[in-house]
Amino acid sequence: MSDYSPPLRDMRFCLHEMGLAARAAALPGLVEISSDLIDTILDESGKFASEVIAPLNVVGDHEGSTLENGIVRTPSGFADAYKSFVESGWASLPFSPNHGGQGLPWLISAATQEMWLSANTAWSLCEILTTGAVELLEKFGTDGQKALYLENLISGIWPGTMNLTEPESGSDLGGLRCKAEPSGDHYKISGQKIFITYGEHDMAENIIHFVLARTPNAPDGSKGISLFIVPKFLVGPDGNLGERNDLRCLSLEEKLGIHGSPTCVMSYGNNNGAIGFLVGQENQGLAAMFTMMNNARLNIGISGLAIAERSYQQARDYAKERNQFGVIINHPDVRRMLMLMKSQIEAMRAVTYDAALALDGAKRYSEESERLRAKARVDLLIPMVKGWCTDLGVEISSLALQVHGGAGFISETGIAQHYRDARIAPIYEGTNGIQAIDLVGRKILRDKGTAMSAFVDDARTVLKQARADGKSRSIVTAVEEALNELATTTNWLVNNAASDQTIALSGATAYLRLFGTVAGGVMHAQAAQIAARQATDHDTNFYTAKLACAQFYTEHVLPQITALGISIRNGHPSIMALDKDQF
Repeated sequence: MSDYSPPLRDMRFCLHEMGLAARAAALPGLVEISSDLIDTILDESGKFASEVIAPLNVVGDHEGSTLENGIVRTPSGFADAYKSFVESGWASLPFSPNHGGQGLPWLISAATQEMWLSANTAWSLCEILTTGAVELLEKFGTDGQKALYLENLISGIWPGTMNLTEPESGSDLGGLRCKAEPSGDHYKISGQKIFITYGEHDMAENIIHFVLARTPNAPDGSKGISLFIVPKFLVGPDGNLGERNDLRCLSLEEKLGIHGSPTCVMSYGNNNGAIGFLVGQENQGLAAMFTMMNNARLNIGISGLAIAERSYQQARDYAKERNQFGVIINHPDVRRMLMLMKSQIEAMRAVTYDAALALDGAKRYSEESERLRAKARVDLLIPMVKGWCTDLGVEISSLALQVHGGAGFISETGIAQHYRDARIAPIYEGTNGIQAIDLVGRKILRDKGTAMSAFVDDARTVLKQARADGKSRSIVTAVEEALNELATTTNWLVNNAASDQTIALSGATAYLRLFGTVAGGVMHAQAAQIAARQATDHDTNFYTAKLACAQFYTEHVLPQITALGISIRNGHPSIMALDKDQF
């Protein structure tokens, strides 16, 4: 069982040498950030990840969270680690100084999130949900709600949760039944929610639940959903905690993975109705909740990258030590698996960091036109990042297990935990099928491919610069061809799928995979350009490895997009060919 080592050199390459941090630093309204400051943050957060929470990963898996007499106990060490996390100020990095945040870019937060999630996915889920809650409250909360809750949410003292799913309402939120009855200056919330991550636990004195419910006479379907703040303990005007609210955890789900994270069945209003406070306007709660969901989807995409990195490290270390006909890392098929892991992880990291930078731009650009362009890029990238990265997280953790052979199937080695923990990510915060439908339906067809055209144009600019450098032309040529395939397939969807929902839905998952694969190729081309320039000067091993990964990606991963394009354009009739009774 290997320890976790934060991949600081690779992270710094993305942030500094690929220019992402410099672009973030140029945005208005951010605190002054220097390379030294960023490196200090990476170093210290890496220590916290590897020394404090990584050792608790296997503890959480073995012990799990438990429910006793209505009290949820997290695994040994989880609560102490969370207290240290809050006291060290890690929760507040990207938020406004107006409410106690540190005013740093989301880009830097994405890098720290990668390390938390690599070190201990189950523990980190509490923190990443709270970041979305802050985003929601900043945008839709009243001044009074912000004054009452925001500072403690930003600090992490009071973590937040997202309460959407019900026994009869999952991805289709139109079937939601939880009720909200007006009662003076608040509402009485009643109903049940399931699959609530950290819905109840012992890591904080209060938990701020964000709950979707229906008010009386609300319209049917998703148009009749409102959003409410429902704290575990009511908060007085002075900020002090009052009486316990009428809510409780009925049970904990027994899960395939992320055992350390309590997944709760929550009951609201068993006695007299849980007190909730309306966020925004009645019947407009889903739009507000999407702010929290989008933030969570970006973080879950990062979790796919994170668990892939953790799995790769363990597989790499095992391959260097295991002897079968010699050390197995010398075997070509083992090299194939390791190169698939390493090359795709590097692509994922650059793409997720780029999405985080776009989020910074959407919030910070002074010109409205620039903010809108950045927002369009965020909206385009988030479903892809969530879907592509979490699918790869499962695939890479599976490859890592395969490198271990029979030992990988034994719990003692620890690699099986990563595989089990990874498997939830393509499901929660909207299944990857839903992400693909969102990408094609809302982000491609709705604007007739405008946002994707802007992405392609930006990518072509990057490739033009890389080609002019002249040091990695074969890689650039392969990525240019892949980008053309993306543009061609997008145009085909715009021209054919708008009038036929079956075409759009049948090809959506393949399109998301195509988009992610090409986006990763563009990042590899840029990385290769930089590495080719630097390889002869210093740190030769690092830069030649970057070049080799880019070459491998263009030769072994990018060719997949040809098949994906054929599947999208030609495969929809066969998908729907059988009658339901023929299955």
